[in-house]
Amino acid sequence: MTQTAAPSLDQVFMALADPTRRAILGMLLEDDMAVTDVAEPFDMSLAAISKHLGILAAAGLISQEKRGRVKWCQLEPDALRAASIWMQAFGQFEAVNLDAFERFLEQELQNPLPDA
Repeated sequence: MTQTAAPSLDQVFMALADPTRRAILGMLLEDDMAVTDVAEPFDMSLAAISKHLGILAAAGLISQEKRGRVKWCQLEPDALRAASIWMQAFGQFEAVNLDAFERFLEQELQNPLPDA
């Protein structure tokens, strides 16, 4: 039996950084869904949705299973555990405002510091 390494925090946060992927996770909170059902509310190709699903799967946030000719997606709620523990460490200082944290990350990605 082979054992795969757990996804890194970088992979989890990178997957969560995209609003489409966060919306997909929200949809999967309700129940398992076929890939075509996941794609339905989005104005993008099935290939684009599949790419988003691949990123979520690589981060360990979802699993995918083929049932007959249909590929199903399932939320893997334990995958957020390491990220949650990491963020809780900041709770000793003050409550984490995730919206402000997201805005901070977006700004940092748009304006990276020059190499020293």
